Amino acid sequence: MTDYSENSQPPVNPNKVSRALLQTLFDSVTEGVFAVDNNFKIIAINESALDTLGISIHNALGRSCQDVFKADICEESCALRRVMDKGTPLHGMSASIKGATGEMVPVTLSASVLKDANGNIIGGVETFVDLNKIQHQLEDLGSVLPFQGIITGDPAMKQLFEILPTISLSDTSILINGETGTGKNLVARAIHNLSNRARGPLITVNCAALPETLLESELFGYKAGAFTGATRDRPGRFAAAEGGTLFLDEVGDIPLDMQVKLLRVLQERVYERLGDQTPIPCDIRIITATHRDLLEMVAEGTFRRDLYYRINVLNVDLPPLRHRKGDIPLLAQKFIEQFSSTRGKHIIGLSSATLELLMAHNYPGNVRELENIIEHAWVMCRGQVLEPEHLPRRLQTRLGSDAGGSKSGLSQVEAAFLTQVLERNSWHRENTAQELGIHRTTLQRKIKKLGLMPPGQDGRSSS
Repeated sequence: MTDYSENSQPPVNPNKVSRALLQTLFDSVTEGVFAVDNNFKIIAINESALDTLGISIHNALGRSCQDVFKADICEESCALRRVMDKGTPLHGMSASIKGATGEMVPVTLSASVLKDANGNIIGGVETFVDLNKIQHQLEDLGSVLPFQGIITGDPAMKQLFEILPTISLSDTSILINGETGTGKNLVARAIHNLSNRARGPLITVNCAALPETLLESELFGYKAGAFTGATRDRPGRFAAAEGGTLFLDEVGDIPLDMQVKLLRVLQERVYERLGDQTPIPCDIRIITATHRDLLEMVAEGTFRRDLYYRINVLNVDLPPLRHRKGDIPLLAQKFIEQFSSTRGKHIIGLSSATLELLMAHNYPGNVRELENIIEHAWVMCRGQVLEPEHLPRRLQTRLGSDAGGSKSGLSQVEAAFLTQVLERNSWHRENTAQELGIHRTTLQRKIKKLGLMPPGQDGRSSS
C-alpha cells in the first residue's frame, strides 16, 4: 500500500477497467476490498473497508492507499507492490491498519494484480479481514447458536470456535484429529469458509474410500496413455482445488509410496500427473484429518515422520460425543427440525423418556450415529413426539433396566454436562466453578443434588 508517485505512470484509462463494475463487485463482498491503479491511487473501495477506516468513499477515491490505510507494512512490505512486481497473488499476510477511532486494527490480507483485456497489469486488488470484527461476532454468539453449521454448548468446543477464525486465516497446514463421526468434515468446511480462500473451491477426498491403485490418479490426474484405458488427459483433485482448499480425510490410510508424493507437494508446491514428468505448480491449502494415532503409526513405520510434521503444523482435536453429552439434546432437536423441514412430516421434539435413553448411550459412531438414530425414530413416529418405542431396539432394551433409578431427562443432561467439565478439570471444584462462571458452593450443591461421584483421588488432593 505504498505510494510510488516518484515512479508514477499515467493513470489507468477508465475504458480499460470499469470502475463502476469494480465498485458493484466489491460491494457484494463482506471483506474489505479496494483496488488501485499503477500509481497506487485508490480507484474502487467497498463499504466494509470504509466502515473499518471510518471514512467516506469521497475521502478514499483518488488518494494514495498509503495515505488512506496508514498500514504498518506500507513502507517496507507493501503487499500490492509485491504482487504487482511479481505478477503472482499473495494470501494470508498479517498487518495492521489505522481504524476509525485511530487505533491500529489487526487484519489479514490477500492481494492480486488487476489486468486489462490484453493481460497487461494496470493495478492491484487487495482484500482484508478485520480480525476485531470476527472476535465481536464470536462474542455475540449465544451458548447454543450454530457456528458455521456446528451446534454445541460444550465449553471445550466453544474454545475451539474461538481460535478457529485465527488459524483459518493463514495458509498453514492443519491436522484435524477425531473419531469417526465427530464432524471433522464440518470443521474442515468451517476453516475453509473462514479463510481467505473461501471464494475458491473446497475439494474433499476420502483417502480410505479409494483403492491404492486409483488414489494417485485421483489426486494428481493423468495424461492420455498413462495406463490402459487412459484415452484422454484428466485433471485430478489438486487441479480442481486450485485457488482453494484440498481436504484429505483419513490421511492415515494413504500408502507409504503416496506419502512421499504428498510430502513433495507440501514442500515444493508442485506435483506431476501420472504419465507426465512436467511439474505443475499449485496454489492450494491442504487440510488433513484422521481417526488414527499418527504418532503411533510413525513409530510403527507405517506413516512418514517428515510428512507427519508437515501436516501437523496446527492441530485441532475434536472430542467424541460421549465426552460432551450435554450436546445430545441440542443435536437431537436439530436433526428433528432438519428432517421435518425437508421430508414433509412435522415432528415437534422428543419425550423425556426418549431423552433418557439417548443420554444413556455411549455413541461409538458419535454425532453421525445420533443422526441415524433420530432419523430411524423420525421415520417410525406417527405422532408429533418421538417416544422410546420409535428408537432402534438396541436402545429400547435399556428402558426396563434403567427406568427404576434413572434421573429425569433434564437432570441427566445437567449431570452429564457437569461430569465432563469436572473431568476436564480433574475434579478440581474451584477450577470447574471458574470455568462455568458460578460460585464454588453452587457447584457443590449441584454435585450433591445430582449424586455425582468423584474418583478416589480428585483434583483437590492432587493439586
